[in-house]
Amino acid sequence: MERLETEIRGCGLCAAQFGASATAHAPRPVVWFRPGARILIAGQAPGARVHASGRPFTDASGERLRDWMGVNEAAFYDLARVAIVPMAFCFPGYDAKGADLPPPPICAARWRARVLAELGPVDLTLLVGGAAQRWHLGARAVTATVAAWQNHAPRVFPLPHPSWRNTAWLKRNPWFAADLLPALRARVKEVLR
Repeated sequence: MERLETEIRGCGLCAAQFGASATAHAPRPVVWFRPGARILIAGQAPGARVHASGRPFTDASGERLRDWMGVNEAAFYDLARVAIVPMAFCFPGYDAKGADLPPPPICAARWRARVLAELGPVDLTLLVGGAAQRWHLGARAVTATVAAWQNHAPRVFPLPHPSWRNTAWLKRNPWFAADLLPALRARVKEVLR
């Protein structure tokens, strides 16, 4: 596992792409997993704040995700219990209009199968956002996939991205907070017990 982590941390596959983005930044892979973790959070890609901190979900999205899960920071960042493996380990940057660029597919193609094999089986997988849902489930529409969460529970919970940009989505879909979140919190509690 240490060798794989070292390889990922030294990855520069997307250096030219990131350098050409509006942010013109260098790759900084954020690695947060250990074999034996019970929960896998399969996210999109780190944001600018995570790129700066080197720790996943150190932003408002992380606060919302921890609230959805019903866990505190200590439990969330416990490497023996929670693995955070995004579809891309680096911040992809912003486009010319300031919008987040999608996770580069080359990252998942290069690393994902190896990381998941090293991680081993987990009791619960959270698929955070469309890119993770497409990779793991072949799903196309986030709303339809999240609405069908009971088809995948209790081992997998598809979730929208916890970004502030999805606040309107959360208001339009009150079933998410009323039905899915209580089931998710109960399952997280059960798995981490």
